[in-house]
Amino acid sequence: MCGAPIGGPDVSTLKPGETAIQGQVTKDGEPVTGYVRLLDTNGEFTAEVPTSATGQFRFYAATGEWTLRALVPGAQADRKVVVTETGSLTDVAIAV
Repeated sequence: MCGAPIGGPDVSTLKPGETAIQGQVTKDGEPVTGYVRLLDTNGEFTAEVPTSATGQFRFYAATGEWTLRALVPGAQADRKVVVTETGSLTDVAIAV
């Protein structure tokens, strides 16, 4: 399982100054298991986490622009670009 709480983002779980990106991966409106990759501004691989049974994921990241890439068996990979700020929680929905 990943570190994302059930029910979605909860900023109270962040320590002061922490920055996080979390969300859910779905296919045809239903949560799916797979992996989510975190890519830097150059498209270079930074990290990868498995999604939970409910499609949730979470990364702790530095501030700036990031690309998330969802990888789900039998689905076309989807990418989302997000911009994070210090001490913020960025919630992302990814449909594949």
